Amino acid sequence: MPAIESLKVKIFADGADFESMKQLAGNPLIKGFTTNPSLVKKAGVTDYVAFAKEALAAIPHRPISFEVFADELDEMEEQALEIATWGDNVNVKIPVTNSKGVSTAPLLGRLAAQGVELNVTAIFTLAQVEEVAEVLSAETPAIVSVFAGRIADTGLDPVPVMAEAVRILAPKPKAELLWASPREIYNIFHADSVGCHIITVSHDVLAKLDLIGKDLSGYSLETVQAFYKDATAAGYRIPTRRADAAE
Repeated sequence: MPAIESLKVKIFADGADFESMKQLAGNPLIKGFTTNPSLVKKAGVTDYVAFAKEALAAIPHRPISFEVFADELDEMEEQALEIATWGDNVNVKIPVTNSKGVSTAPLLGRLAAQGVELNVTAIFTLAQVEEVAEVLSAETPAIVSVFAGRIADTGLDPVPVMAEAVRILAPKPKAELLWASPREIYNIFHADSVGCHIITVSHDVLAKLDLIGKDLSGYSLETVQAFYKDATAAGYRIPTRRADAAE
């Protein structure tokens, strides 16, 4: 297995806990950050704009994605143009459809043409990748976020899907494919193997980075020791003939 530092795929941290974001910003492996309204809500944030600007002030030199939360396309556009003013390192997240299933492709095209750096999110199908690729500007950087982890949750192998997405986006050299919602550290190696540009990883999964390359025999022993320690601490007892005879 190659060392994590040798991989071409960029690792972004996915989450909205401000203290964790600041801590992860000190890790040279973390090349950027993604958030979404659900993660911001989970983090207990009550003022979305204040949180975003505080994060940008603390992490000024790495890309951070902030999402619109309007549902009508005209209001999405207004929010996107506002978010784009918050910093040079901002990617404006726009879902591939609104909550009614209406495609945002026309809006994506308008924003990309104006130089807004997008992160198109909640993509699950190759047809959606094709639709997005058609409207992105060749001159404006963009991120195309395909939810590979959630695709895997449905029983489908996301690896060939992501490989084909890389091919679809090739004519737009400033568009980067992002592997979203990974479930395990090994997904970083999956993403790298098919040519994904970015993988965004939740803070709890990132905590497992130190396990890469760990000796498996030693890991086995540590696991057994943990089982034994917990059973002993809990005072568990299974009556046996030998134990009963000793009493």
